[in-house]
Amino acid sequence: MEKTDKSIIRCIVIEDQMPARKILKKYIDDVEILHLKGMFSNALEGLDYLRESSVDLIFLDINLPKLSGIDFLDLLQQQPKVILTTAFSDYAIQGYELDITDYLLKPFSFQRFLKAVMKVQRQLNYATDINKYKEPKGILVKVGYDLVSVQFDEIIYIQTDGDYTIIFCENKKYHVSYPLRYWVSNLPASKFIQVHRSFLVNIHKVQVVSTSFVKINESKIPLGRVYKKNFLDNYQRLER
Repeated sequence: MEKTDKSIIRCIVIEDQMPARKILKKYIDDVEILHLKGMFSNALEGLDYLRESSVDLIFLDINLPKLSGIDFLDLLQQQPKVILTTAFSDYAIQGYELDITDYLLKPFSFQRFLKAVMKVQRQLNYATDINKYKEPKGILVKVGYDLVSVQFDEIIYIQTDGDYTIIFCENKKYHVSYPLRYWVSNLPASKFIQVHRSFLVNIHKVQVVSTSFVKINESKIPLGRVYKKNFLDNYQRLER
C-alpha cells in the first residue's frame, strides 16, 4: 500500500548494479518517511518515468550505461533533490556544482545513508521523526569492480593487510581497499569491537578470551593492551 502522508519523501533509484540496488532498497524500506516509487538500471528508463510522474528525491549512480548520471541531470527540466551514489570520489566537486544534496561513496553504511536523507528532509522542511527505522543487517562492500552485500552476522573478523583490509566470513573472505578505521566507523559498535590495531572482531563470534588473544574457530587474534579494557567491558556485558 502506498504511503500518503504529506511528509513522505517519494523517491526513485537509478543504479545499474544489482547489489547496489538491493542495498538501497533495503535502506529505503527501513526508513518510514521514504517511499520507493521505482528502480531503474539506466538513466533513460528514469527519464521515461519522470516524464509521467514526479518524485521528491533521486538516488542516482554516476557511472551508468547509455547515459551518465551527470548527463541525466543536465536533461532534467525540474530537478528534485538528488543524492549521488558512486564508487569514485573524483565526481564529488562536479556533483555539488549540479546542486545535489549529498554524495554517497560506495560502500556506504546505513548511518551515512540516513545522514544524507536527513539533509533532504531538512531541505523539504519535513518535520517527521526520521529516527524511526529498523536496524540494518548488512553493508555494501566493493570487491574489485563488483559490489557485494555482506550480512553482519556472516563476518567473523576483519584484518588490515597493508593498504587493504580482509573481511573474514564463515566460508569466504573479501579483500577490499578500505582501511580498518572505515569498518570501525561504519559497522555497528554493538557487534564489532577493535581488539588490536590490525584487527576488528565480531564479538558475538568470540569463543575464547585469553590474556593476550581471543579465539574464533581456529583463529587466534591478538588482544592489544590499548584495546583490552574496552573489549572486556563489552564482552562481559554480552555474557550477562
